[in-house]
Amino acid sequence: MAVNTVDAKLIAKMFLAGAKNLEAQKEHINELNVFPVPDGDTGTNMTLTIMSAAKDVYSLKDPDMATVCKSISSGSLRGARGNSGVILSQLFRGFSKVIKTYDEIDVAVISAGCDKAVESAYKAVMQPKEGTILTVAKGIAEKANEVFESGETDIDVLFKQVIEHAKKVLDETPELLPVLKEAGVVDSGGAGLVAVLEGMYDGFLGKGIEFTMDEETSQAAGEIRHFEAEDPKKKEYKFLYHTTLSLELDKQFNMQGEQEVRKYLELVGEEVAIAVDESIVNVSVNTNDPGMVLQKALKYGELIDVQVLNRKHAENKNAAKAAEAPAKAAEPEMPKKDIGFIAVSAGEGIGEIFKNLGVDYLIQGGQTMNPSTEDMLNAIAKVNADHIFIFPNNKNIILAANQARDMTKDKDIIVMPSKTVPQCISALIAFMPDSSVKDNETAMTEAMGQVKTGSVTYAVRDTSIDGVEIHQDDYMGIGDKGILSNGKDIEEVILTMLDKMADGDSSLISIYYGSDVEESAAEQIRAKISEKYSSMDVEMQKGGQPVYYYILSVE
Repeated sequence: MAVNTVDAKLIAKMFLAGAKNLEAQKEHINELNVFPVPDGDTGTNMTLTIMSAAKDVYSLKDPDMATVCKSISSGSLRGARGNSGVILSQLFRGFSKVIKTYDEIDVAVISAGCDKAVESAYKAVMQPKEGTILTVAKGIAEKANEVFESGETDIDVLFKQVIEHAKKVLDETPELLPVLKEAGVVDSGGAGLVAVLEGMYDGFLGKGIEFTMDEETSQAAGEIRHFEAEDPKKKEYKFLYHTTLSLELDKQFNMQGEQEVRKYLELVGEEVAIAVDESIVNVSVNTNDPGMVLQKALKYGELIDVQVLNRKHAENKNAAKAAEAPAKAAEPEMPKKDIGFIAVSAGEGIGEIFKNLGVDYLIQGGQTMNPSTEDMLNAIAKVNADHIFIFPNNKNIILAANQARDMTKDKDIIVMPSKTVPQCISALIAFMPDSSVKDNETAMTEAMGQVKTGSVTYAVRDTSIDGVEIHQDDYMGIGDKGILSNGKDIEEVILTMLDKMADGDSSLISIYYGSDVEESAAEQIRAKISEKYSSMDVEMQKGGQPVYYYILSVE
């Protein structure tokens, strides 16, 4: 029997099913990233984005269409991470704008909603590129219009034809983006959108993955909640057990192993800290399942010491003592200023450099975890300035910063399109306190344009990019526009990369070594660079950044 309309309750159910299907395919989507770097994160970013909205939709009781749409739109906008997440949030926002005034929607409304979704998404991107999630979204809208114009009214038929066409468009993305074709993959963002659509159709049919706020899903949503009546006097803990352990390694625990463990712990907990001292690893994490943490640790060696503290009981035990102590003074509000600075930062050393250059607030994040639009909004709220410059320091974070800017009404937000840490450092050095906001924006933009950046990491799989054959575990030197060098010898990779970055006008090379690099090893690299580029100044500082062994800049 044909189904010609869908009400708010079914829309909510379909959205939740779409979210769960995307989550289920997250790792597959991550693996579709063209660059074989250890921070391939399209699936993660899209999942975190949709789960931010899903937790709000899941909490609704007997919702109407306006309420469902508000939860979908607001939740995804604030939770958006990475370019793919921001585009996904804009697709939801545009679709919700059309359907929110209806009690039930039909093929005509769905078609109009798809058009608005695509319009919103394309507007959010400064330079839209075909062969991406945008192309798949446009294909979905075109097929929805075609079905509507044919006179078809059965939503089941609409879904089948739209999904079939979306898959066809996705399969064609390598023909539109040569880099996809060379790497042998389809667009990862487009694959994520198809996963959402397929999940929604399963929800429509009543056979989608049941949405429950289990630990992993809740972590993806950024919160642990069960949406029951709560005692307002009872403090809730997202993660109840503070778990610490010491581990004696019986296998290699290099940078790749540390990142694998860190990503796992961030899925099952928060406030993750890992310290490696030769053959001993110390781990600290707040989690709801200490057993999962211990099982992961046992894959790498023998447990020396384990402590699990129930945070709630510990607080109750100390409550009397705390009550007797003098009240702690509230954190003073930041003094009011005309111009403030926010920078996205990963690595203790880089954070200190930013602070010394006048940054008021650091947003923790970067390659391994793109901060959300809400992270940006929270930072903006904490900086007491009329004009605030935001430095994303990553091309995949700029859209989230732009979205936060557009959602801020009481402050002037200037998003500096910094794609690397060295660009941000040069811009901050160029800032002149006595100049106007506009003049400083111009000067800092010019300073960023004088910087060439190269980063060194390792390949997680075999692939080919720009005619360069890359093998798993190769070191890669990645420049502003692509792969500059690769090989098994990190010193050779760095020097070859610098050969392609430096020219006759270059006078300064800056080196920031990462958390997985010993100072002595970094010093050897610095000496080799100084020897080869004797006419240039060579500076080195500890960046402490994860994933990337070295970040280098040439000016």
